[in-house]
Amino acid sequence: MGHREDLLEGAKRCLLAKGFVRTTARDIVKESGTNLASIGYHYGSKDALLAQAYVSLVEGMGDAFDGDGTVDAAAPGSLERFERVWANIIATMKDPGSVWRLSMEVLAMGDRLPEVRAHLATAQREAGRGLVPLMMGGREEDVSDATADTLGSFYVTLMTGLIAQWTFDPGSAPDAERLTAGLRQVVEAAASAEDGASTGGAP
Repeated sequence: MGHREDLLEGAKRCLLAKGFVRTTARDIVKESGTNLASIGYHYGSKDALLAQAYVSLVEGMGDAFDGDGTVDAAAPGSLERFERVWANIIATMKDPGSVWRLSMEVLAMGDRLPEVRAHLATAQREAGRGLVPLMMGGREEDVSDATADTLGSFYVTLMTGLIAQWTFDPGSAPDAERLTAGLRQVVEAAASAEDGASTGGAP
């Protein structure tokens, strides 16, 4: 690997061991066997490198999200598929050393990590774009910006809330079955309201 790849891998290891705030540029250099100048040359700054390292860690969990292809056995867009995907995602949140604790660090200490927060905010649309095909089928490259900004954003919002709950209080955090039951209630209530509106509220 070249210095760029070495830095990224070193930063990933530092993040998992120390988190965003406690990781220094010298930590990354020591872990990657590179030099301080390489960080600026390849990534612009330590925070930009850490943000990219975090995105790379999350992207590396793609196989866990789709259960090595088992999600595809459920119909795209179905509640069964929704439950399967979230069961896989939630499974990655249960480990105390989960990568998702880094998300909570950014939320809690974002004012001390302005560049990291800015980079990750930009990456959120792409995160949503990646979740859409998991739930709805199809290819990530075919997901439009409009869909990424609506349906994708909805999934990212769900994920952020789940990360917070599983980090804060795993004992009361919802599993995929409870999450799906909640969505089913929302869908049924919306359908009932639509039916009522179309009949003018008649019984």
